Amino acid sequence: MSAPKNPGGLDSLDTIADLLAEAFEDGDGAAISAAMKAVAGAPGLGELAAGVGMPREELRAALMAEEFNLDLTLEIMKVVDLHMSGGRS
Repeated sequence: MSAPKNPGGLDSLDTIADLLAEAFEDGDGAAISAAMKAVAGAPGLGELAAGVGMPREELRAALMAEEFNLDLTLEIMKVVDLHMSGGRS
């Protein structure tokens, strides 16, 4: 799995959830880190930040600095899982 070269394509929670779900499923730390960094520059980051419950810029800074602790990672995974199983078309 490789993160998209253009985070601009991550313009919705759908595309972000797809990328992160694939990275989490892969289970490779480097893939997860690359996906998180791609998400940090994504136009749809605000939707993820709202789901996680933190300010967009704070989440962006944490993802760029690779300062996502277990609690933040679990919150992101929960948002992704809820979104992916939420019956979206």
